[in-house]
Amino acid sequence: MTKRDLVVRIADETGLIQQDVYAVIQKSLDYIIEALNKGDTIEFRNFGVFEVKTRKQRIGRNPNKPTQVVTIPQRKVVKFKPGKIMKKLITGI
Repeated sequence: MTKRDLVVRIADETGLIQQDVYAVIQKSLDYIIEALNKGDTIEFRNFGVFEVKTRKQRIGRNPNKPTQVVTIPQRKVVKFKPGKIMKKLITGI
């Protein structure tokens, strides 16, 4: 599902104008990105949690030249942990 598919579906179900739905979705995503950029955790009950974690520096190898060692620098990554209800619906557990 793309953002466009989501906009069309919500607009059809609610009777709102697609441009208004798009604006709300885009603004929501912008605020989520802004909060993650500040290092905040985003939690949606029964959906999941987005948080920024720091990956440690590590050693990598070129698969074409296994003897060549490459240092992969420390970096920040966004992690997602699904909520109970989502996990139950997706996995059946």
